[in-house]
Amino acid sequence: MSTEHEKIQAELAKYQASVEKAVARFPERDHLPEQRLYTPLDIKDTDYADEISFPGVYPYTRGVQPTMYRGRFWTMRMYAGFSTAEESNKRYRMLIENGATGLSCAFDLPTQIGYDSTDPISEGEVGKVGVAIDSLADMEVLFDKIDLGKVSTSMTINAPASVLLAMYIAVAEKQGVPADQLRGTIQNDILKEYAARGTYIFPPRPSMRLITNIFEYCSKNVPKWNTISISGYHIREAGSTAAQEIAFTIADGIAYCEAAIKAGLKIDDFAGRLSFFWNAHNNVLEEVAKFRASRRIWAKVMKERFHAEKDKSMKLRFHTQTAGSMLTAQQPNNNIVRVALQTAAAVMGGTQSLHTNSRDEALALPTQESVTIALRTQQIVAYESGLADVIDPLAGSYYVEAMTNKIEAEAWDYIKKIDDMGGAVAAIEKGYIQKEIQDSAYKWQMDVESGARTIVGVNKFQMENEEPPKDLLKVDEAVGERQKAKVNELKAKRDNEAVKAALADLKKACQDEQENLMPHILAAVKTYATLGEICNVMREVFGEYEAHVSL
Repeated sequence: MSTEHEKIQAELAKYQASVEKAVARFPERDHLPEQRLYTPLDIKDTDYADEISFPGVYPYTRGVQPTMYRGRFWTMRMYAGFSTAEESNKRYRMLIENGATGLSCAFDLPTQIGYDSTDPISEGEVGKVGVAIDSLADMEVLFDKIDLGKVSTSMTINAPASVLLAMYIAVAEKQGVPADQLRGTIQNDILKEYAARGTYIFPPRPSMRLITNIFEYCSKNVPKWNTISISGYHIREAGSTAAQEIAFTIADGIAYCEAAIKAGLKIDDFAGRLSFFWNAHNNVLEEVAKFRASRRIWAKVMKERFHAEKDKSMKLRFHTQTAGSMLTAQQPNNNIVRVALQTAAAVMGGTQSLHTNSRDEALALPTQESVTIALRTQQIVAYESGLADVIDPLAGSYYVEAMTNKIEAEAWDYIKKIDDMGGAVAAIEKGYIQKEIQDSAYKWQMDVESGARTIVGVNKFQMENEEPPKDLLKVDEAVGERQKAKVNELKAKRDNEAVKAALADLKKACQDEQENLMPHILAAVKTYATLGEICNVMREVFGEYEAHVSL
């Protein structure tokens, strides 16, 4: 220990002695972190050059770009989509007119699990939690009068990601925009669906094939597209801790890289287009530390495990969404404050794009007014708060650096356990990741119910006779019938022989494990084969996944 550290240690001992008198007079709150104060002693073993360094420099703890937001703000990408393609198109254009710099597509549940609106299983769900997309015709309407050569689009779609991406490419082609100019992201992260979210279709092995097919196809044809958004967001929404969120997600990322390499791809050919998707929770400083730790872990994984050589391959770029699970139905205007704090955490943590949830999303799809407030929250943080004026403003904080180290260490422990099980796929098949998330979620809920954790307006500071919110957005029940009619009309007027031939070709390609399916899916999409028809061909060959836990 250096002389300076010895001096701090001595002064700290005096401080701790004096604290006892203060605590006797003003007892500390229950359930606080065990350590009340952080000093240089907590980061004395941290090597600045190796562990913190500079923005844009390995291990990217302080950010992936040298100047971060001083040169360009994060992409303000509002998650939106409801009802029909026509209604969602109006919302997208409103957002662009109000300063959104990217789009983020929410799809309804039938679309997410590969069913047409006409399928009996879709009854009551069409257009409810997102927009219904049954065919290329819907996708054409969704992006009507939106130049795909200028806008960056993110699509929250997983099991049928290949089909939706093919539709997007086909729409761009009709607009005269070459595929190599398209910018955006498909979520395309099936492993977290098995672990935390549930919108899967096919078993893990063929699902991994589809993902690596997309990696390969886009590396050659759509090079600016982010081919996967490896998502911790839904893991956190399901109840994980901050360390679990990044550990389980990075373990999934390792599995995707291993699958791609096994399929014959080179790490530096696809790793630069991988992106991540993090949650911004309520504990601001813990979230900042989590974001910083995630960059450092991924950089080390790519360099030390996969021997990546390109800097771009080692940079963990991520989108952030504020925490939907932290929104409350009680006193919904409080959610504006929660989202503002979560926004601040994402910005101080160095996000590349951001979606801010709306105040009423615990009750319904957001109204236009609520969405505008959520977008303005980002703009106020960007232009008025000063948080974007300097890079990694909390670096050097004894607490933040110590918390970054702590979260990193916890995450590495989980990653090692998953490695020992045979990787993320095996850990999911054994139910390990699911149980860890469930246990964490249970503890959180017990803390809320016991009062150990305060949620304002829920278990403390409640209001008697609280008036129910007014003017919530409701999706017209007739949307489902209108969408069914559109699908039936499409099938009546398209070239059904061409559709039949394209689907037969796709089936044959599915049966050949060496064949890349993307060109065949794109060909089927262009005949106006529906999402359900395409996914049913793959269901027939690949089968469907049935969830089970065997611990």
